[in-house]
Amino acid sequence: MSETQTAQLMDGTGLAGRIVEEAAVKAAEISRATGTVPCLATVLVGEDPASATYVRMKQARCAKAGIRSRHVGLPAATTTAELVDTLAGLSADPDVHGILLQHPCGPHIDERAAFEAIAPDKDVDGVTMHSFAAMGFGLPGFVSCTPGGIMRLLDAYGVELAGKHAVVVGRSAILGKPAGMLLLARDATVTYCHSRTADVPGTVRRADVVVAAVGRPRLIRGEDIKPGAVVIDAGYNPGNVGDVDFDTARTRARLITPVPGGVGPMTIAVLLEQTVTAAANQLGVQHI
Repeated sequence: MSETQTAQLMDGTGLAGRIVEEAAVKAAEISRATGTVPCLATVLVGEDPASATYVRMKQARCAKAGIRSRHVGLPAATTTAELVDTLAGLSADPDVHGILLQHPCGPHIDERAAFEAIAPDKDVDGVTMHSFAAMGFGLPGFVSCTPGGIMRLLDAYGVELAGKHAVVVGRSAILGKPAGMLLLARDATVTYCHSRTADVPGTVRRADVVVAAVGRPRLIRGEDIKPGAVVIDAGYNPGNVGDVDFDTARTRARLITPVPGGVGPMTIAVLLEQTVTAAANQLGVQHI
């Protein structure tokens, strides 16, 4: 591919819509078979406007997919122990099939302790250590939603991963690290870049697949994209700006995700899909 060509956009919105439609069909089948509507519980600590908006968006998508949502809003002063108790209660509630803790929860909250209070069979956001281990060992379980959405996008566009060099920029526990694990499971050779990496641009230049997941606007420059590479931008920064300098990167990449409309819709779609799967598992419904 020449450097003057324009990359094909990876349409996360369209693919996510199809995934949600399939989830809605399965949710309806579960409801008919059991008389129970799959239920996702969302938990929000405090009143951060962006987090509240995300929760409302997820509730609206639940409704479209035939999934019942239960929202638990907690005051900003909620302690870790109180949050853990809330999540443990939802984990024990048979009417709840999936649990989403909207994060970040605030600097006073031990988020890892909170995540671990979520029962593995209800961890539809893929945030527990159990889910991370399942991703690492290739065992049954729920994937972290954004990395899972990334893999679905790569598959939808026929990206061959075996033997390819994939560079993941970012090492968060629920995005960068699991993304690398899922790519490794598909026989890609994976390199992680992070704040202590000596030469991020140089590493990115050698990548066949780039996953930008660090939360720094336009960190990845177009000039550092290998011609013909696949670029997945999982960043979302103020002003609808990703972690990749989109305008320059698309002149070198073969495939690229837009921001918005790329990875973001896929995250919610995988969340809903996994909620339906969790409900089927807990209610003993097979072959949906």
